[in-house]
Amino acid sequence: MPVNLKVLVAARELIPTGSDAPLRISDYDWSADKSKLLIFTNTVKVWRLNTRGDYWVMDLKSRALRKVGAGAKPSTLMFAKFSPDGQRVAYVREHDIYVESLATGETTALTANGSETLINGTFDWVYEEEFGLRDGFAWSPDGKHIAFWQLDASDIPVFHMIDNTSELYPQLIPIRYPKVGTKNSVCRVGVVPASGGNIRWMQVPGDAQENYLPRMEWLANGRELLLQQLNRLQNTRILWRADAATGAVKEIFRDEDEAWVDMRQ
Repeated sequence: MPVNLKVLVAARELIPTGSDAPLRISDYDWSADKSKLLIFTNTVKVWRLNTRGDYWVMDLKSRALRKVGAGAKPSTLMFAKFSPDGQRVAYVREHDIYVESLATGETTALTANGSETLINGTFDWVYEEEFGLRDGFAWSPDGKHIAFWQLDASDIPVFHMIDNTSELYPQLIPIRYPKVGTKNSVCRVGVVPASGGNIRWMQVPGDAQENYLPRMEWLANGRELLLQQLNRLQNTRILWRADAATGAVKEIFRDEDEAWVDMRQ
């Protein structure tokens, strides 16, 4: 049976001004109304996967192509995603979270304290290893707020791995790695206005270095979050319902086992 194919964006339309070759597409996403295309390119590896790179937006009506975060260093943006209305893009850049207007290019920093050890909107080595977490923020359904994870890894000592294969001579790779009995990163979840402003931290009880927060998502009402908390032994899992405006939380489910509990969406 014949299949009818339609080219939505031709390669020649993906050649930026000043370049002679189209963007190499590693991934892409559509705005909710399918009027804009978000392109991920020029990627580099972070831990295990290529999650850092450059992002471009194509307007399917005007066919205009523009770079997101144009003032950033190459291959420094992570997890860019359209706002629900498709008029803005949020992304992580060097451990801070930004929102950029696609109409004006105006960029707003939602956090301004990111560093090697204070990580906003993405994760440390442990959270990726244990829970497969990389993308650490989410738009609210109405696009007015962003919820995100923040990890403070300053108490974790540096472990040096030896890479004997990438170069002619061995290379040392420093990783903040908590061994058994040492401290984990401090983890918390905050909500910040997408236009910038004060961060409201969710008041999840317990020692933040002895408990994980491996899952977070918005409820459809846009006013509350669901958070999952897992103790370090990973044999107790608690589901919290959190008020995004006040940070107050309420326990709505608990799962316990003598051995371990499975982490689920």
